[in-house]
Amino acid sequence: MTQTDANAGSALFARYAYPPNELGYCGPPDAGAAAAAHAASVPDVGASAWARGFDGAWPYLEAIASAIGAADPLRSDVVDAYWVGGSLLRAVDSEGLLRALRRAFAHQAGTLLGDVDEALAHHSFHVCAAYPWARLLEKGPVALSVLQNCRIRWGTVVAVDSSSATVVSRPLEFRGVLTLGPPAEERVRWRTEHHQLAVPPRSGDVFSIHWDWMCERLSTAQVESLHACTEQTLRIVNRVLAR
Repeated sequence: MTQTDANAGSALFARYAYPPNELGYCGPPDAGAAAAAHAASVPDVGASAWARGFDGAWPYLEAIASAIGAADPLRSDVVDAYWVGGSLLRAVDSEGLLRALRRAFAHQAGTLLGDVDEALAHHSFHVCAAYPWARLLEKGPVALSVLQNCRIRWGTVVAVDSSSATVVSRPLEFRGVLTLGPPAEERVRWRTEHHQLAVPPRSGDVFSIHWDWMCERLSTAQVESLHACTEQTLRIVNRVLAR
């Protein structure tokens, strides 16, 4: 793998890792600047060190890399598989991954990892199964809001201004089980004075969104992969929630 390939993988990871790190939700407290630098494709030999600080994502990256014989968990196709999805995930042994996740997150209270019957090496699975929020859905709207914003979702751009865009996406709904609701508009950022994670959006483009940031313009195949992984995660989690 060339240095350019390595930089591409760390830059892609940073585009998705930056939004929750900016909010202080995951990753080391000093990762914001490094993530922003990588998102702007600025090389940094410390990429692996800071990425390991995102201890929620790292076990999945390692599992995908190991399954396909990749030496670097930050290889760009590995990173893309974790955040967006795709055929690489089929190489990951579900039972082995679930055992590894139960060990890695044994300290985390309230997870569904002890109850689910399979695992998926995708960010949507981590959000819904390895965090405690799914168990709190009956308690009020906060849990659903966190799941909605923390998962990677896709939205079609319908309006753009100098720093934000209006997109149409399908928000999560909860009525005993989690589902994707009908399309609705939401406002998200594509740049600030100091940071820009994605290329400038245009009307009709489809972008991935993490929290309130646009991360990456998606191809049709990527949208299909992200949709499929999201639906698979919901099926896994709903088998537990419906009991």
